[in-house]
Order: sequence, then C-alpha cells, then structure tokens
Amino acid sequence: MNKKTPSRRRELTGIVVSDKMRQTAVVEITHQQKHPQYLKYYTVTKRLKAHNEGGEFKIGDRVRIQETRPLSKEKHWRIISKALTEGNKVKNPTDELRNTTPTQSSNERFTSQP
Repeated sequence: MNKKTPSRRRELTGIVVSDKMRQTAVVEITHQQKHPQYLKYYTVTKRLKAHNEGGEFKIGDRVRIQETRPLSKEKHWRIISKALTEGNKVKNPTDELRNTTPTQSSNERFTSQP
C-alpha cells in the first residue's frame, strides 16, 4: 500500500529573469498559442514566482519548476532543477551592451569627410 504514485503536480520549464528576492526567483514561461479565429500563432508569456532555496539559481538559468502548496501570497511554485537542455545559460542582452565599447557618435558619422 506504500507505493509511490507519480506526482500530479504540473511541471514547467522557464528562464530565471530575476533573483533579487531572498529565497524567490521570478521564472518566465513562454509558449505558443493558436488564435481561434485567425489561426495564427502568438506567444504567451507568464512570469511566475518560484521558491529558490539558498539562491542556487541565477539570472539566465533555464530551470524546471513544479507546482506546490502556497508558500506566500504569490508563490505557488518551487524550482526543482536546471532543465536538461543544451546550453542551460541564456545570454542576457544587457551583458552584451555593457561589454561593447561605443563606436562613432551619430554626429561623427555624418560630418566626417572621407
């Protein structure tokens, strides 16, 4: 009678977009949905708060989250592990902007003579 039954809790995969709270991470989930009338696909994005014990997961990590009992007003998910996909780390576009050096200003481009 003590057989373990498979968990009925939902599991989703997403990207950590914020880890500024102490034990909470904001995970962004995206999926495609088909419009009933126009039959076009569009992207639906949800931002869910998930329990991040010990601050183990950082911004840009692709993680699996599982539904759990309510832990706070908005937190009903917990992070299970990193997702098993190629390239778990997602590039943050702001990191690339910080590392680049500014080139010519717009005035220099138009006023300089060859």
